[in-house]
Amino acid sequence: MSKYNVEEQHLLEQLDNIADGLSQTLQPFCEVVVHHLKGEQQGIHRIYNNLSDRKEGDDITALGQVRIEDKNYPNIIANYANRLPNGKPLKSTSIGIKNKEGEYIAALCLNLDIAAFSIVQNMLAQFTAIHDLQPKESLQPLSQEELIHYIDQFSAKKGIPVRGLNSQERKQLMHELKNEGFLEIRRSIDLIAKHLGVSRPTIYSYLK
Repeated sequence: MSKYNVEEQHLLEQLDNIADGLSQTLQPFCEVVVHHLKGEQQGIHRIYNNLSDRKEGDDITALGQVRIEDKNYPNIIANYANRLPNGKPLKSTSIGIKNKEGEYIAALCLNLDIAAFSIVQNMLAQFTAIHDLQPKESLQPLSQEELIHYIDQFSAKKGIPVRGLNSQERKQLMHELKNEGFLEIRRSIDLIAKHLGVSRPTIYSYLK
C-alpha cells in the first residue's frame, strides 16, 4: 500500500479526535492507542494515557499485522485479556478502521487497567457481605398470615396435613419458626397451638 490519500488523512484526523476524547473520559485507567497500518507509516501514531511505556513510532502489534495481511479479519475484537510489560492485567478492545476500498488503514485500541477495579470489587464484596443471623431479623414485622402460611408450607413439603405432624416434626417446625423470627409475632404461641391442634405447654416443650 502507498501513502495515505486525502480522504484517508481526513478519516485519520477524525480518529485522532475520537481517541483524544476517549482518553480524557477514561483517564487514568485506560490507555488509548491509534495505530497506522499503511505503508511506511505503519506503527503507533498516537498514544494517550500511556500505561505500556511505548512511544509514538513504535512497531504495530501482532493484531495490527494480521489486519494488514487479511482485510476480512473482524473489525472489532472486544474485551480480550492482555497484560502490561510489568504483568498487570488489562482488558483490551481493538477496532479496525478501513478505507472505502475495504483495506485496513488504522486501528483504535483501548487498554483498560483492571487491577484497580479488581481491588474495588473485592472491597465492595467485603463491604456488602452478610452473615446468617439466628434468629433472623427484619425491619418489616412478620404477620400472623405469614406465620400460618409458613406452617402450611412446612406440612405441604412433608406431604402431611398440619394436624398430622408428629412430635418430632412439630419440634423441627418450632425451631424453624424461632429462627425465622415468627415467635416475635404477638400471641404467636396461641396461634401456633391452635393451628396445630395442641396445647400451649406442648408448644413450649418443643422449644426446649
